[in-house]
Amino acid sequence: MLSITAAPAKCPIDVVIVLDDSSSIGSTNFNLTKSFLSQLVGYLDIDSGNTRVGLVTYSTRVTTSFSPNAHSSVTSVQSAISSLTYSGGGYTNTHFALAHVRTSVLTSAAGDRINVPNVVVLLTDGQSSNPSSTRVSDQRTCSITSYKLTVIVSQCCHCYTQMLHFHKR
Repeated sequence: MLSITAAPAKCPIDVVIVLDDSSSIGSTNFNLTKSFLSQLVGYLDIDSGNTRVGLVTYSTRVTTSFSPNAHSSVTSVQSAISSLTYSGGGYTNTHFALAHVRTSVLTSAAGDRINVPNVVVLLTDGQSSNPSSTRVSDQRTCSITSYKLTVIVSQCCHCYTQMLHFHKR
């Protein structure tokens, strides 16, 4: 079980969680990830309005579970995470998920604030079904907005984190 110990972040930030629910994840790991995310958002400064959180699930299809402007309290975000259900399968179409975040979630209509940094947290258990398109999707995203992409890959009970920093052109 992953455990987080930190004080809540006090700086404004818009966070989009991109959650892999492809066939290789399985319902047990999906539920463990939900528990981790629920703990994680507990350390974000959501109640004050400093932090907004959106969540996207993906496999073969991409679904916006909730937009950054959908919830204004930690409890509400945790409840939304708790209500997520495992889709049970499909391919790991990470490139579609990142493109969806860029075009549908990191928008002012969905609650993205132009003057606030964006962080996209991608949780997956492995490589995208289309790695070359995923790289292209990442590069296109950075031309639109500035954000950090955190990739968390969990395999054999180990977590690896890779920070990729993208900057405005």
